Amino acid sequence: MNKKQLKNINQKQMKKGTIAMMFAAAAGLASCTAQGPKANLKSDIDTLSYMMGVGNTNGLKDYAMGRLGVDSTNYADFARGIEEGMKQLDAKQKAYLAGMQIGQQVGGDMFESINSQLFSGDSTQSLNKDNFLAGFIAATRGKAIVTADSANVYVRDHAEAIKAKAIETKYADYKKQNEDFLAQNKGKEGVQVTPSGLQYKVLVAGKGEVPTETSSVKVHYKGTLIDGTQFDSSYDRKEPTTFRANQVIKGWTEALTMMPVGSKWELYIPQELAYGSREAGTIKPFSTLIFEVELLSIEK
Repeated sequence: MNKKQLKNINQKQMKKGTIAMMFAAAAGLASCTAQGPKANLKSDIDTLSYMMGVGNTNGLKDYAMGRLGVDSTNYADFARGIEEGMKQLDAKQKAYLAGMQIGQQVGGDMFESINSQLFSGDSTQSLNKDNFLAGFIAATRGKAIVTADSANVYVRDHAEAIKAKAIETKYADYKKQNEDFLAQNKGKEGVQVTPSGLQYKVLVAGKGEVPTETSSVKVHYKGTLIDGTQFDSSYDRKEPTTFRANQVIKGWTEALTMMPVGSKWELYIPQELAYGSREAGTIKPFSTLIFEVELLSIEK
């Protein structure tokens, strides 16, 4: 046996010895702990089990502090709570612990999420948290003044109105910008306006058949906002799109049912004929949509 082989064997033995010492130290440390399950690393499965337990705590501290609001000075109490939760509990204790978990979710992320959705992220407006929690607890105990179904009907009727008002307030300036654009645009050369408010300009006059609302049409198009921001384009995808004329926003349906095949129009669609107060991807509420539309064919 040469020196190199002997060196490799010694290194492997040292490595095995180091690992064994590490496991022994871990076992000794765990056995000295006054509380919690004690490690007993006698087999490969024992060691694998221990290591998997350790590995599954990866990111736990960051999650506890970042998402659950546990202060670093109270992390030991968090760990103690986990340890207590691992113990065998009777039915009453399990029910209480489950209630504690739900309570933390309701009073934390759940309330904040509902609040944000209702007021469109406007931090200056908020539901009354005490009343929200009072209603939740009363219903949980079966002592609410209304049923959950009745409460949901009330919420459906009133929350939508509050949400609409919040969106209107948040996007008031943007809405006016879009309205001003349409007011100025309708006076430009070649722009025509329909009774619905749709504005369009004929770029190329086609001479083919005119689709009905139920016609399947093939089109090329490009969509932009009033500031020139492009949000969609079949030209960029290098492939026209086929759909039924009544399966799109109202402004598109109206325009398509006036366009002869072979036409190319520029459409200026007011928000009432587009997405209104809804947000659609990069399209903000109350957006006027500008489309360059080329009607290629009616699919039979």
